[in-house]
Amino acid sequence: VQLQASGGGLVQAGGSLRLSCVVSGISLRNYDMGWYRQAPGKQRELVAATSRDGSTNYADSVKGRFTISRDNGKKTVNLQMDTLKLEDTAVYYCNRNSVVKFLWGQGTQVTVSS
Repeated sequence: VQLQASGGGLVQAGGSLRLSCVVSGISLRNYDMGWYRQAPGKQRELVAATSRDGSTNYADSVKGRFTISRDNGKKTVNLQMDTLKLEDTAVYYCNRNSVVKFLWGQGTQVTVSS
């Protein structure tokens, strides 16, 4: 299984970014997936999740600002991030939303500036 995240960059506070994760080696429709982030000096945290049935969940810190979506046919999991804040600065990763994870990919850096 390979997880290839992209779409990160430098953006001003209040701006938007759209992240994309291509998941290869599996049938994506069979897995609950999530977007995670890790800021410097902090633990990796789950910020958004999409289940096999299409339901979604969000961390309180991003609720109302981030939107997760999936395209099983294209094997992608996306994260639309709006109204970005300084505290959203982190490396973002996608992976299974499960105790058992796939091998982590390299992630994509999101930097929000004032």
